[in-house]
Amino acid sequence: MTASGRRFGLSKSKITMFEQCPKRLWLSVHRRDLAEEDEGAEARFAAGHEVGAIACALLPDGVMVEAEPNLAAALATTQVLLDGGHDRPIFEATLQHDGVLVRIDVLEPDGVDGWHMAEVKSSTKAKDYHVGDLATQLWVAHNAGVPISSAAIRHIDSSFVLERDGDFDGLFADTDLMGAAEPIIAGRDETVAAARATLSGAEPGTAPGAHCDAPFPCEFAGYCHAVLPIGPEWPVTVLPHGGGKRWVEQGIIDLLAVDPVALTNAIHARVHRATVSGEVYHDVEGARAAMAGWAFPRTWLDFETIGFAVPRWIGTRPYQQVPFQFSAHVEMADGVMAHHEFLSLDGADPRRACAEALIAMVALTGAVIGYNASFEKARILELAAAFPDLAKPLEAMAARVVDLLPVTRANWYHRDQRGSWSIKAVLPTIAAEMDYATFEVKDGGSAQEAYAEAIAADCSAERRSALDAALRAYCGRDTEAMIVLARRLCAGQD
Repeated sequence: MTASGRRFGLSKSKITMFEQCPKRLWLSVHRRDLAEEDEGAEARFAAGHEVGAIACALLPDGVMVEAEPNLAAALATTQVLLDGGHDRPIFEATLQHDGVLVRIDVLEPDGVDGWHMAEVKSSTKAKDYHVGDLATQLWVAHNAGVPISSAAIRHIDSSFVLERDGDFDGLFADTDLMGAAEPIIAGRDETVAAARATLSGAEPGTAPGAHCDAPFPCEFAGYCHAVLPIGPEWPVTVLPHGGGKRWVEQGIIDLLAVDPVALTNAIHARVHRATVSGEVYHDVEGARAAMAGWAFPRTWLDFETIGFAVPRWIGTRPYQQVPFQFSAHVEMADGVMAHHEFLSLDGADPRRACAEALIAMVALTGAVIGYNASFEKARILELAAAFPDLAKPLEAMAARVVDLLPVTRANWYHRDQRGSWSIKAVLPTIAAEMDYATFEVKDGGSAQEAYAEAIAADCSAERRSALDAALRAYCGRDTEAMIVLARRLCAGQD
């Protein structure tokens, strides 16, 4: 009890918050107004809801425990089912122990005298933090007198292929974690008491750290980081691929304080040198040599894709990156440029139309250029596998794919890239006017969100038209950016 007599209720999610960071739990209850907006929350919720609904539909004789009119009613309904010898699956079974309330996704009779517990997740495998989630529910179930014989994370099976519309038999696989959860269950009494004590006290003074992002990005990170002293302009963390970690461990956080002699990694040394001097690293001859074999006509190609947790189209897998859009700038040896594009927003399977458009629009010879081009190549080969009658020209196209990213990484670095060679990090250092800031669609994530919105049944024709224009502008800018970057790499000395 608190001094005011209030006893804070807990849930699985609140205990997960506490284990990530006590301060996060405290703020979520007492200062929710400090949370930053989570722009992707709505999409994740919708995806999770769809996955959960299908998991229930695969057990058609199950009974749903509704949360209305209130959770007390859900607790009572669950108890009636359990006490009455119910022998069918129960969805959202609601249990409580010591003020911790949980709603269990699926309870299935084990055929003897117990229940199999399954927590449904939209991931393609069980993750470390799932063990804690399951442990909390097992702890409550055990103390509530519910016999649980096995417990698993019911996750999506990435090998599943949709063969018939609406037939999701085989979409899920169970990973049993009951044994892994047992040691955590043994300590749940102490964890619950500690979490409740945290909520009853003053705001914890937990300092920001790696826990701010694991296992989830914390919605209060901005608030917590705001009180930290202003760090160096060029922290050691700009060294790519975790190169700053060894220096942080030695207490060095300023890249300018690092002894360049100690930098044995050539890329790290280059980043350090450019940062200290302010001079751009630009190997013109290296870039020219790397691109010399890229035959004309050159096709600068960029895809936008969508990966649904639950596959929507026959022949697709969970999270398969299905191309719904591409931009292709075809450049002739004399510099003449033609732009072609494809975009499907009707909600139908876009793959065949995309494949046919590629064959029609991409030059039949010459280099096909992407940025991190293994992605483009993989999509082309997937289309070839899906449509054998189109395989020959698509496979020939894939064989001509070359990558601008490693050329850029090897021959260009401006300190304002801050250790990144993503095209959106490099572009402002060569063509600041080619900014994405004014675009409605600014990156791959927002392109996926725009696509999902556009194909929704309730999207108006006017809004769909606006999204169409926004997607075309964004994808077209990506291929334009590659062309500008390549020309800059091969230009004369700075």
